[in-house]
Amino acid sequence: MLHKHLPKWIAAAAAAFACAALPPQAAAAYPDKPVRLIIPFAPGGSTDILGRLLAEALHPILGQPVIVENKPGAGGNIGGDFVARAAPDGYTLLLAAAGPTVINPSLYANMPFNPAKDLAPISCLEREHNLMVVTKSMPVKTLQEFLQYARSHPGKLSFGSPGNGSPAQLAGELLKQQAGLQAEHVPYKGTGPAVTDLVAGHIDFMIDNMPALLPQVKAGSLRALAVPSDQRATAAPDIPTFDEAGQKGFVVMAWKGLMAPAGTDPAVIEQLHAAVAKALQDPTLRARFQELGAEPLGSTPAEFAKQIADETAWWGKLVQSTGTRIQ
Repeated sequence: MLHKHLPKWIAAAAAAFACAALPPQAAAAYPDKPVRLIIPFAPGGSTDILGRLLAEALHPILGQPVIVENKPGAGGNIGGDFVARAAPDGYTLLLAAAGPTVINPSLYANMPFNPAKDLAPISCLEREHNLMVVTKSMPVKTLQEFLQYARSHPGKLSFGSPGNGSPAQLAGELLKQQAGLQAEHVPYKGTGPAVTDLVAGHIDFMIDNMPALLPQVKAGSLRALAVPSDQRATAAPDIPTFDEAGQKGFVVMAWKGLMAPAGTDPAVIEQLHAAVAKALQDPTLRARFQELGAEPLGSTPAEFAKQIADETAWWGKLVQSTGTRIQ
């Protein structure tokens, strides 16, 4: 303790020296406050559904709430750009999908951010089946019956998607290209509104992520024809692949991943990766993912980065082949 009779300037200097001599306090352990998980699409789609399941599973592992925020628009670019510009502190994360990370760089003439440079991969969460469905009123029960019906009604059918340039639109355009079909694309502001109109019969068919469509199939509101995968989905083993249904070489899979702003501390990235890996080992979460048509994965940040690079090239070729472009 400083003597009370010392001059004030000596006492102040001694106090400062005493504080400096103390060992520095350790930085606050991450996370010490809630984490925001940005969903770059509207509620009701597979990104939203799976993101909320992940947020719930991460809460007890991280010891902090994971708060989901939907920031839809521009094919996922608004949400992606929001995370890319956020502080790289691990408290703002992106539930990434193919659209804003590997498709939009080839699709949009002016991207607001560079996914490869402005986002840091954490883990690919799952590999997700897509599903082709039609309205219950359409007089077809198989993919081949649909193709014959569509060819006999050129330009009369329409298909929906969550928006212009979405993977669902590109899948529909690819099917038109490969099967020689004529059908009108109807873009919506999210998967939820598109599915609502499909159930109501305002559009005729759709190829989109299974988690958003399979519940409608199980409820009897839509009819499933095939999955554009290399194997049948665990969640729907009775639905054939496109190859099995006679349309060879039509494979369009989906995925969801977790990303942070570039520049995030590698130690935080590793902690988040470990948390995701633990969450994906939970039997309840795994079962829920599989029920929805998503096969849990859990890649490393390096593996996820390579996947993003590879798929950016693949989707770029598909975008070019379909002639799709957004200004």
